[in-house]
Amino acid sequence: MKLKIIPILVLLIVGLSIFISGCTDAGDSGDNKTKEQETEMSGTDEPTTVAVSVVPLAEFVEKVGGDKVKTVVIIPPGADPHTYELSPREVQEISKASMLVTVGVGMPFEKVWIDKFETMNSGTLIVNCSKGLELRELEKHDEELEAGNKEESDEDHEGLDPHIWTSPANAKMMVEDIYEGLVELDPENKAYYTQNRDAYLEELDALDARIREKLEGSEERNFMVYHPSWGYFAADYGLTMIPVEVEGKEPSARDLAKLIDLAKEKKVKVIFVQSQFSPRSAEVVAQEIGGEVVAVDPLAKDYIANMDNVSDVFARNLV
Repeated sequence: MKLKIIPILVLLIVGLSIFISGCTDAGDSGDNKTKEQETEMSGTDEPTTVAVSVVPLAEFVEKVGGDKVKTVVIIPPGADPHTYELSPREVQEISKASMLVTVGVGMPFEKVWIDKFETMNSGTLIVNCSKGLELRELEKHDEELEAGNKEESDEDHEGLDPHIWTSPANAKMMVEDIYEGLVELDPENKAYYTQNRDAYLEELDALDARIREKLEGSEERNFMVYHPSWGYFAADYGLTMIPVEVEGKEPSARDLAKLIDLAKEKKVKVIFVQSQFSPRSAEVVAQEIGGEVVAVDPLAKDYIANMDNVSDVFARNLV
């Protein structure tokens, strides 16, 4: 009887061992799967944070980067990028970005803070969107209006026009710079970025064609604007921009009188303004010439829709 019990016990022990071993393997397999899933989530689903100087650059980044980027705009909508100063908290937040996209010219805050960004986070990639562009001097008045307002240093780029994105041709080159930056940071997704870039470049080509068609029949090519933010746009489409402000300041009474005479001579019927600046001087000129003040914003969201709207406004008023 004892001899029969021993084999039974052996079988029970072996069976129990196999059962326990199977449960342990199943548990380990489940743990391994969870770890793999966690690794995959943390490795591929986290978008790249990209800081940009002004709102139009955010669209360029988002169109190329798609769902693989998250943009942070340094200059909030409505603020003047020529004078805006970052708070210490904003500097800390922006310094966490993997890439910083700058206009690269004529923006004082960029010049002050880029070195700090690099010091605080040496891994941040700086993309200068003015690289390779034909830069323009800020549009100035005639010699009489400019008298006594000169002596600008050539070294510091203060006299260069920063509104490079108002030219769709420039925008295409800026998109290329951003594309190269994203590929450098994330080469595994190069094909994705390439597809997005190519699609957006086609949209910009179509935008350029629409603007040319709208402005082609305009008899008058002169327009007046309070702040000279449309110089690149004017150069692209054969227009002449006449700024109201003098060296970034409100015109004096004497300058204002000369501007009114100039507006009459050039048959100007509209003065363009933007929300970041006071329209007071523009309103005075408009009243004296029997014209009107119209708002156009180079810093508005949705770049292509805004440029379509702006070109519509120009086409209606350059008659």
